[in-house]
Amino acid sequence: MSGPSWGNLPVPRDPIHRPADADERLRRWLQALIDTPGLTSIADVEEARRALLADSLRGAELVSSCSGPIVDVGSGGGVPGIPLAASLPDREVTLLEANGRKCQFLLAWAPPNARVVQGRAEEQETDVYGVAVAKALAPPPVAAEWCLPLVSPGGAVILWVGPSVDTPRVARVADRLGGELAEEREGLLVLRKLRPTPAGFPRRTGVARKRPLA
Repeated sequence: MSGPSWGNLPVPRDPIHRPADADERLRRWLQALIDTPGLTSIADVEEARRALLADSLRGAELVSSCSGPIVDVGSGGGVPGIPLAASLPDREVTLLEANGRKCQFLLAWAPPNARVVQGRAEEQETDVYGVAVAKALAPPPVAAEWCLPLVSPGGAVILWVGPSVDTPRVARVADRLGGELAEEREGLLVLRKLRPTPAGFPRRTGVARKRPLA
């Protein structure tokens, strides 16, 4: 169920729990994202609002239904992690990004409940997060392989995907990594983590992209 609007965007949250300046900070973050070279190819504010802010918040209800800390894998300029952290201020959010320059941008704009970690998904401790999210990270089967090891059993991975996503391939990857494809919504896939990460995963940096599991 959608709650009050956030800058005219529906979010499943009581506004009492949001910092008073959250709307303004999101607007300033979005403008900085557009203005900073190398973070997005979108130059129009309204298009960015739809594609980066509103689209990120489409996952807020799913994320809020999962308990535990949140990790945004390959956060880039903070999509979807910064809007999600702002809409869920009582949740701990990690913005995981390998690129140092992008990490500096994230540090400047992360909400108080978000921390920035520089590193690759394959280098992180496994089975520790309640939910992992990723948008425009990699082909969905690769993104699934990077994200699922980070999540503890009972947790979930939420992937933003395009209309041409090969859902059966993603499901096969999930099965290899102790999970399952639990739900498919328009533009979103939900993978549930059922078992601890199997031995041998995550594979070495770069292997998932070079030799996908499915």
